[in-house]
Amino acid sequence: MEKTYDVPALRRAGDILGALAAAGKSVRAASLAQSSGLSRSTLYLMLETLARMQWIEKRDDGYVIGVGLFELGNAYVRHDTLQAAFRDGAGAFIHQHNEVVQLAVLDGTQVVYVAREDAHRLVRLVRLVSDLGSRLPAHCCALGKALLAGLSDDAVIERLPERLEAVTPRTITRRAALLRELAAIRASGLAIEREEVAEGLACFAAYVGTTPAGNRVAVSTSVPVGRLDAKREKQISIGIVQLAEQLCGVL
Repeated sequence: MEKTYDVPALRRAGDILGALAAAGKSVRAASLAQSSGLSRSTLYLMLETLARMQWIEKRDDGYVIGVGLFELGNAYVRHDTLQAAFRDGAGAFIHQHNEVVQLAVLDGTQVVYVAREDAHRLVRLVRLVSDLGSRLPAHCCALGKALLAGLSDDAVIERLPERLEAVTPRTITRRAALLRELAAIRASGLAIEREEVAEGLACFAAYVGTTPAGNRVAVSTSVPVGRLDAKREKQISIGIVQLAEQLCGVL
């Protein structure tokens, strides 16, 4: 087995950034010391360094992720030549359908949202779960299913257990059932899920392809079920598949 080497300072910085990213609000130094196991002197030195780099910011009586880290994160999409193409394509989709558009990559058994363009509606009827950088289990969301469908059944079996986590009562929880659904997605080019992630929300997704950096990418739209009928569902399905094909052309 190949040896792996660890740089403790980098790992500890990663632990701090991970804790701040997961919190969704400012985190006090005392809480970071407790969760990281670092001494206060070491922790404060790391916090000061991260703050100077603008990777974190002092907020109220704690710390949050900083604008410098946001800039670095955006480079992830830029390096894959997707940012401008996604913005243009999503803008056209929104102009026609007035629904949010999301871009995500596959990371192991999860999807990570890397870009989003919002619709022009003033009021959201259903809370979206696609904040940039957020993750969802791939087996329960349309984006994840579109991405998993790009893999072979053997590759999916290697990644996922027989029993799958239930996010809502409608989530598929058996791998065998998921494999049958993935076969249908490969045939149609479209992944659909209804209320498997959030009550009242349906999602439509299509696989884009693999970027030059080796990331598997898919695009989706999320629509409250109350705004769907057979005609609108068909229009949105065609639109999201066309957007995926458009983005595939720039990879």
